[in-house]
Amino acid sequence: MKNTIAFLIVLFCFHFVTAAAQAAKDELPVRGLAIAAPKTNEVDRFVKFIHEELAPRRINTLVLRVDYNYQFESHPELRDENALSKSDVKKMVTAAKQHQIKLIPQINLLGHQSWASTLGNLLKVYPEFDETPHVELPEKYEWPNADGLYCKSYCPLHPGVHQVVFALMDEIVEVFETDAFHAGMDEVFYIGDDKCPRCQGLDKAELFAGEVSKIRNHLALSDRKLWIWGDRLIDGKTTGIGLWEGSYNRTHRAVDMIPKDVVINDWHYERPVGTPVYFAMKGFDVVSCAWRKPHVGVSHVEDMFLFRRNNTEVMKDRFAGVMLTVWSGVTPFLDGFYGYKSNPNHVLTEQETNQPWVTFVEMFDKYEALVTSEN
Repeated sequence: MKNTIAFLIVLFCFHFVTAAAQAAKDELPVRGLAIAAPKTNEVDRFVKFIHEELAPRRINTLVLRVDYNYQFESHPELRDENALSKSDVKKMVTAAKQHQIKLIPQINLLGHQSWASTLGNLLKVYPEFDETPHVELPEKYEWPNADGLYCKSYCPLHPGVHQVVFALMDEIVEVFETDAFHAGMDEVFYIGDDKCPRCQGLDKAELFAGEVSKIRNHLALSDRKLWIWGDRLIDGKTTGIGLWEGSYNRTHRAVDMIPKDVVINDWHYERPVGTPVYFAMKGFDVVSCAWRKPHVGVSHVEDMFLFRRNNTEVMKDRFAGVMLTVWSGVTPFLDGFYGYKSNPNHVLTEQETNQPWVTFVEMFDKYEALVTSEN
């Protein structure tokens, strides 16, 4: 009898351990949220959100667009007004560590050095870094325009630019106590401009790959990884996805020139385009990113499970996970989220449905359902 009981206990333990191992195997390694870093007066509310909403949903990756919203000591001239203090950041670090959430700070590099008619801090303070100084920002911005201006870029070959941006990177990853940094690098329309004395006539793909590699190599010196958005590595014309989700200026060939340990955040917001397979076949870890359409976000989740299930052992772990991206500040997102959560019986209009907070909830509800069903 004792032997039978012992055997049953061993069998139960084996089944439990096996089931737990299978469950871990079926998890997506990255379950993420990308959002602007909170302003100083939003930090406490955001920390509460980490504890009460991110942790229960088992979000394990949080990309925060910091840019110049930090009191940099290396370059105080680049700080935003009322920027985050070190103690503000440490509140978020403490909360994230408590729930095993990886914090990844982002500073937009190369592109996105302006927005509409407003110049970003880097080019405002260091105008000599501008790739296209001859293009003036209009009083009233409109797209399309004669200059092809979306956002300004810095010149990747300017001899002084990396001394500045590397100092910012080093400082921000240190204060966030992290092993990863997000450089943005999306929607770069200005690169290798014909009037740039350093870049004119050079291969745009090589210029883009060179900048990615410089940033990656600098981070590697301290065993940190680079994350970037993937749109400039996709041929927008051949795929038909256009000049926002893909490249029209031939930077897409850089996909074969950059180190394979760069993590690609592959964003598609109107439809779940299957380009994670493209990046995985090129040897990259890829995170599939959604925004404000719940059915698209849910499809991203379903696709990543499908890609992992239907690929080889060599390939499948490159399908690293999913991320919801939020393109507003913290307060509009949290107001929308808590309003939605507080009224679950309200029948949503199409406009009310197509919101990032609804997508966030439905994406990670679907994720949990798929993990359960896979086991």
